[in-house]
Amino acid sequence: MSSSLHLSDSITSIPLVGDSYAQKLTRLDINTVADLLHHYPARYIDRSLVTTIASLQDGEQVTIQAQVTDFKNIYTKFGKNLQQAVVTDATGKITITWFNQRFLEQSIRIGETYAFSGKVKSFHNHLSLSAPEHEHIPTHLETDTDQPNGVNIHTGRLVPVYPETAGVSSKWLRSRINHALKITTIQDHLPPSYPELYNLKPLTFALPQIHFPESKKSLELAQHRLAFDELFLLQLQGALKRHTWQQQHTPFQIHPKDTDIKSFIKSLPFELTAAQTSATKEILTDLALTQPMNRLLEGDVGSGKTVVAAIAIHATHLAGFKSILMAPTEILAQQHFQELQKLFNKTAIKVGLFTGSTKMEGDFDLTVGTHALLFQKLQTADLVDHNLGLIIIDEQHRFGVAQRAALETLGNYPHRLTMSATPIPRTVALTLYGDLDVSIIDQMPVNRKSVKTWVVPAAKRRSGYRWIDGQIAAGDQVFVVCPLIDPSESLKLSEVKSATEEFKKIKTAFPGRRIELLHGRLKSKEKDAIITSFKDHHIDILVSTPVIEVGIDVPNATIILIEAAERFGLAQLHQLRGRVGRGDKQSYCLLFTSTQTKTDSRRLSALTKYNSGFKLAEIDLKIRGPGQVFGVEQHGFADLKIAQISDKKLLLYTKQAAEDMINSDPNLSQEPLLKSKLNLINTPTITAN
Repeated sequence: MSSSLHLSDSITSIPLVGDSYAQKLTRLDINTVADLLHHYPARYIDRSLVTTIASLQDGEQVTIQAQVTDFKNIYTKFGKNLQQAVVTDATGKITITWFNQRFLEQSIRIGETYAFSGKVKSFHNHLSLSAPEHEHIPTHLETDTDQPNGVNIHTGRLVPVYPETAGVSSKWLRSRINHALKITTIQDHLPPSYPELYNLKPLTFALPQIHFPESKKSLELAQHRLAFDELFLLQLQGALKRHTWQQQHTPFQIHPKDTDIKSFIKSLPFELTAAQTSATKEILTDLALTQPMNRLLEGDVGSGKTVVAAIAIHATHLAGFKSILMAPTEILAQQHFQELQKLFNKTAIKVGLFTGSTKMEGDFDLTVGTHALLFQKLQTADLVDHNLGLIIIDEQHRFGVAQRAALETLGNYPHRLTMSATPIPRTVALTLYGDLDVSIIDQMPVNRKSVKTWVVPAAKRRSGYRWIDGQIAAGDQVFVVCPLIDPSESLKLSEVKSATEEFKKIKTAFPGRRIELLHGRLKSKEKDAIITSFKDHHIDILVSTPVIEVGIDVPNATIILIEAAERFGLAQLHQLRGRVGRGDKQSYCLLFTSTQTKTDSRRLSALTKYNSGFKLAEIDLKIRGPGQVFGVEQHGFADLKIAQISDKKLLLYTKQAAEDMINSDPNLSQEPLLKSKLNLINTPTITAN
């Protein structure tokens, strides 16, 4: 049959895919022929052992090819029925049994030859096959769309098993994918030189082999090609965006005197770490260029990112320009406002705060605010049109898509510095933020004590409570964190701790202690009042949801108790742990669990051993995957079906390939098919939690 479909055609172009199936397939994000062909198997069943009936052995998983000599329905006294077939090959015969599959009498015909794949079982000293997979083998020349070039797709091979949805089985998907492969023109979007240059198989090889591999080796080659594609396209998106940004020019060249910067650094009440010093140099170098800076400053909780940002703000002020700092929550915005006021108390820099509940009016050199700052003030203020020289975005992944898109249009190409306390390995960060330069602060201040972390079994809860009460008696404060606000009606979550229920239990367990509840459904003023009260030591125990993950700095809080710790990723647990240990006292993190799998035990054990967020991110990345590790939904990573973001070698390989392509052809004018492929993919963005 000649090719008649294209990858961009609607899924309904494939025979036997009508509107009903098309509607079901949308639940699998399958809308076009390309979507179907790139719906990769989740796993494979090895049915490649093809043998004869005489060679069968009890317990084997085999495929036989045999002729049906008898077929009948048998009704049992229990009201059930079974289907029984007798099949023969040149070496013998065997009985095959199915249960409650009356439709088989219509599809299995006596005298025809079929392949049967299943497990051999012994019953009354006779071998049989129970409920095997089967498919017809033509005995003469005829059209059978379920066989690619005469080769079975359900039996006698590595058989693909797909992500499914209601009404769409793997067997149905195999049939339609096989048919689509035979009638679709597959154009390779990579340049013709790339397969040889990067030792890749062509797409015309990779797509058929990922679905119906001829061998384990051909499957590996197909997986490598498609993994390269996924990471290369992701890297190419970042490289294109980076190139476009670098073509812009900023009027805000910032190059203050070294003596002025050194004087400010010397005035700080502490010495910068080597990592802070290195990051500062990289940022100051960027600020002096005619191209606008677009840099990510990544560092662990408490590593001193805000201080480095303050130096950049000070340099911007010395050049006569203004800065803004945007945070995702009011709590974090207020935290930055207070800290920066302290850092600039010996300078002429005026700091203002603009949030949903606090709107300071005036002419400020630095304005700190939330999303409200972006939409209510910046778009109409003279600040945008004239002398906004530096935008700092903290925890960018917590901003919505619309807010981040608006950042692209703010001002006359001011410098941009993005900060993140989510530790991401450098290689991954270069991919996740492909359009940004990356600075990493991977050292902690020398006087920062490590938080002692313990996994507490249920049997030790009471003794743990007694120890906590003793610490409170000595003047310390405690966080108790629960995954949910209210109890869940879901069976899966019914046993998971909720903040409202735990609040009641904690009040009973700690009579006489001052206990308060904090969660995201409270109004901003209520949350602010509770946090202020906790900071002022009017509260002993603060029961909360993960809303306290960022932005709360209470040096006197020395204990954080995390309920259902297994439900959090290591990165988030580490962020939560960062709420304590912010003073000079020894601090503690207690991990309480309701259930633990082997994977949970590995993860939580790692948290007790390591205090480096970067090390923990590496571990969690290997165990849980990027989406869960970073606590984000990121289009580029959500689309990774074959590639592993922990594959550093392939990450660097594809990054270099993308950069080489952009350097040789910045607009992809020579690669229209590749450019068209990129246009079909969502630009990598991260949505809020």
